Amino acid sequence: MTKDEGRRTKEQPPQDKLLAQMEALRAALRERDPRDLAFRCGIELSDGMFRIPFFGAPYIVTFPDLEVRVEATQQVCAPYRAAMFLYYLHTADGTPLAGKWIAFRDLPDGLFYHQAYQGYSGNRLARAMGNRLEVFERAAHALGGMRLALGDAAFAFDALPRVRVAAVYYAGDEDFPATANVLFDESSSHYLPTDGLAGIGSALVDRLIGALEVKRHK
Repeated sequence: MTKDEGRRTKEQPPQDKLLAQMEALRAALRERDPRDLAFRCGIELSDGMFRIPFFGAPYIVTFPDLEVRVEATQQVCAPYRAAMFLYYLHTADGTPLAGKWIAFRDLPDGLFYHQAYQGYSGNRLARAMGNRLEVFERAAHALGGMRLALGDAAFAFDALPRVRVAAVYYAGDEDFPATANVLFDESSSHYLPTDGLAGIGSALVDRLIGALEVKRHK
């Protein structure tokens, strides 16, 4: 490799890197039995397509070309969303849900990124809810959350089959502001790498805030 080629590789835009990673994932997945992939993920395989719900919304992933589409519209997914499904198919090993909640910092290599993750997940959620416990509960109910006995209010959500996340809310008072955390079932790293799980946590917060905005405009 020449110096110029090496410089271009180092300066490769994130989008190009992501696309290269996706092609590597597709190549690896094509070498595997699609029935085994479906079994490990706990998903449906029919007519050469995996059917995968993401927070309840159905997506399809074709095999062997491994193109990701929204089932309802047949729209091809943007690379970042498509990569999540490819990593999920590639990583899943069939481990059952553990029923134990862990913080992002307890995921593999999660401690180093925990502060940043908390900023765009739990902290962002707490700011949006504005110390209104009932507003958080309404938003979580609107998304079909399963109530948990954690914090002042907490709800679990199935992001993907066998990938369960939870939003936990702690009400504030005159001395301390409200806080929130987005936790993961202990088995989650058997289905996605840590950066993929960070995206799952952020997506849950997006949905909760979106549910809040819908309520405001009704």
